[in-house]
Amino acid sequence: MPSLADLIHPVTLDRFRAEVEGRAPLHIPAEGETGAARRGLLDWATFNDLLAQSSIWTHASLQLVHSGRQLPAETYCAEVQTMSGPVVRPSPAKMQVMMAMGATVVANDVGALTPPLRSVCDTLRTTYAASVAANVYCSFKGVQGFGPHYDTHDVFAVQTEGEKLWRLYRNRESDPVDYPGEGEEVRRYLASACGPVMREVRMRPGDVLYIPRGWYHDALAVEGASLHVTLSVTPLYGRILFRLLESAAMQDPAFRAWLPPATRDEGRPLAAQLADLGQRLAALAASPAFVQEIAMTQQRLMGRSSDYCLPERISLTRYSPTGLMPPVVRGPASVAMEWAMTQSVFVLEDMIAQFDFVPEADLRAAIEAAVHAGALKPVAGA
Repeated sequence: MPSLADLIHPVTLDRFRAEVEGRAPLHIPAEGETGAARRGLLDWATFNDLLAQSSIWTHASLQLVHSGRQLPAETYCAEVQTMSGPVVRPSPAKMQVMMAMGATVVANDVGALTPPLRSVCDTLRTTYAASVAANVYCSFKGVQGFGPHYDTHDVFAVQTEGEKLWRLYRNRESDPVDYPGEGEEVRRYLASACGPVMREVRMRPGDVLYIPRGWYHDALAVEGASLHVTLSVTPLYGRILFRLLESAAMQDPAFRAWLPPATRDEGRPLAAQLADLGQRLAALAASPAFVQEIAMTQQRLMGRSSDYCLPERISLTRYSPTGLMPPVVRGPASVAMEWAMTQSVFVLEDMIAQFDFVPEADLRAAIEAAVHAGALKPVAGA
């Protein structure tokens, strides 16, 4: 899937971002070539092949759910002997029995298992600077896997086989970042908190349903078997500031100073010191260096594509500093360039691998600029 625009076609990006994103659910029926591409994310044959690769699955990555409850691993897993010793894996025979009883199959974290899934996950990671997961749900007519619930991430649900009826409820949790847990008490709470059904959406192959985080929903296969892919998008949010600001703030002696007792001089010294620390935190959060730290954290969250090109291998390019000053580099690439200029010889491809929180294009551009300025020179390979 080359772009978000392809995933939501025929809805335009401008309309999606202005009226829908983060605001309300949107059903996008299949249409033309983009509908066919969305259907092609995962068909029955490919899903069957993935399930048959039993050695890649664990009870955590391949789960069964029935009537809102996750089934215990012992109901569908078995111990098998491997070259490394005994391991517990989902048993194809037990899986077949439980599916015949109506259990929903949930295949987690499949975003790297096929080229189409890798492509759409990479697209969403880049678009949202986010962590993206792809889960597959295989369910059967008339048996509900999950009751009313909400997610702590935005969802793009892509129907690829069969049909499914989604119910969107009126209520929404406000920007949730944690889930209330599991168990019967939680299920009762969710069933009462969701409110009345606001809308029903019948999903057909190639359709997309966008659901912003916190929106209550559930789904039920209505005709035979249903297969859909849920793409979960989780960008960074404000909580990251507490972790990153602590590390940065502790470099300032003011944050290491003792706080005076609240009883001293009616608490005025304490209030003044806290106000000063608050101002320092605000200045730190607004500083270019901290913005750069957030950018690097986003890049770490996104990761890089894991494509291979065997039997071809990558070529290694070596460089050595000349002693001249390189051009000024802005942004996360500056961290990598500081490292490069301290090496006697370094390999560009190794640098790209080490500094995986910097976009590869930015690293290559910085190296090219340094070579052009005479600060780096190519070195023949060993």
